[in-house]
Amino acid sequence: MVSPPFRRFRLTLHYDGTAFLGWQLQPSGRTVQGELEGVLARLTGERRPVLAAGRTDRGVHATGQVAAVDLPPRWGPRELHRALEALLPPDLWVEEVREVPPGFHPRYDARARSYRYQVGLTHRSRSPFHRRWCWPLGRPLNVEALQAGARLLRGEHSFRAFAKAGQEERGDRCRVEEARWVPWEEGVAFLITADRFLHHMVRYLVGTLVEVALGRRPLEEVTELLDNPATSLRTSPPAPPQGLFLTRVHYPEAHETLD
Repeated sequence: MVSPPFRRFRLTLHYDGTAFLGWQLQPSGRTVQGELEGVLARLTGERRPVLAAGRTDRGVHATGQVAAVDLPPRWGPRELHRALEALLPPDLWVEEVREVPPGFHPRYDARARSYRYQVGLTHRSRSPFHRRWCWPLGRPLNVEALQAGARLLRGEHSFRAFAKAGQEERGDRCRVEEARWVPWEEGVAFLITADRFLHHMVRYLVGTLVEVALGRRPLEEVTELLDNPATSLRTSPPAPPQGLFLTRVHYPEAHETLD
């Protein structure tokens, strides 16, 4: 990111991750960052790096991703919003554009993030109008077991067992503010908010809790995985990516009132 005389803008993004290889630029293949930077290059005549609050993986969606970009002073929030809406593809939408101070960083200033994971329990969840945005399990689950598992996640724990890869420099402990299951029109949805997430953490949590709710493993194993990072137990396979949504990035109140 560069400093003034450029103006920094905060973008709130929605995208259907089905046709994207994820957020981050790749040597080949379509990414959310690549689409955004391509349109910004058309608008300004040069590459404009875009930073995100977090990198979503291939197939993962967003209804509250936050990104930031620096542009020349002639651009304002309204003009930028209109231009992006006119040029971005239909699976990537900008909900809001706001000007923020030059020091705003979408990742490092965030205090928490929220995700939603949808599990389809009905036969209808396998319809092409649902299955690209959920795990079309198509069978009943013990919802009480799901809720009991979610309650175990609240508070601070080591989530090393629920991660594909660690972050040695930051450790593996996360503080979960919210974890619960709610009804969804074709099944249930898992809601979780935490100060940080490890790689594939939500998908491993959902995969394991669903196995508990199917009666394939005892609830006590979730406790063991959280309380004993060195356990020989392993999580269940991760839930598929298409059910996962980044729904909100939370910032301190001072950042939420900037304009």
